[in-house]
Amino acid sequence: MRIDVLTIFPEVVSGFATASVVGRGIETGLLEVNVHDLRAATTDKHRTVDGPPFGGGAGMVMRPEPIFDTVAAVQPPRPLLYLSPTGRPFDQGWAADLAELDGFTLLCGRYEGIDQRVRDQLVDAELSVGDYVLAGGEVAAAVVIEAVARLVPGVLGNESSATDESFSDGLLEYPHYTRPAEYLGHEVPAVLRSGNHAAIERWRRAKALERTLAQRPDLIEDRGGLSAEDQALLDELNAG
Repeated sequence: MRIDVLTIFPEVVSGFATASVVGRGIETGLLEVNVHDLRAATTDKHRTVDGPPFGGGAGMVMRPEPIFDTVAAVQPPRPLLYLSPTGRPFDQGWAADLAELDGFTLLCGRYEGIDQRVRDQLVDAELSVGDYVLAGGEVAAAVVIEAVARLVPGVLGNESSATDESFSDGLLEYPHYTRPAEYLGHEVPAVLRSGNHAAIERWRRAKALERTLAQRPDLIEDRGGLSAEDQALLDELNAG
């Protein structure tokens, strides 16, 4: 998979891309992350990438020329996604869709945003990592890259790691425990030490439902509510 990033702070994204999951994906040849400095496409001695908005107002706006020229020069993979608080919310489903592609490109905004002509003529979709405003799109790009990269087959090594976790089934993930079995008077649930895999799976499912109901009831609503089977499983857990 090829991921291109267009930014005026390439060092932020490049540094992130060498670490952890993404870095391993690059080392094994499963990922290719290309970071392009938009300032390299400027022609003045100050490497100007912004200008005051027409009509007045606070702040500066990213100029169209460096972005258009960079895209023309490097021919980044499509879709080209603009990272913006006005974009469609990014979620696990979108990450999974992107992971099925051969590549995509992320455009990092700065200042008050980018010239609208870039959005109209170059951008395929706008993406938001949350209902808040960042100083720029570089941190958001890191979020998207990691969320997608870990879903690319082979990057994590253990394929079940990417499927058996929060949001993969529309639920939050169940609790995890490791050694020691008892710590400061608190014990790992007996069912997890029982060796009964069917019972373990039922416990994990029930705990995922319980956690989602408590912390993200909207996800349960999105699923159309609890099924009769899930309700029975929760009743069984609570009875126990």
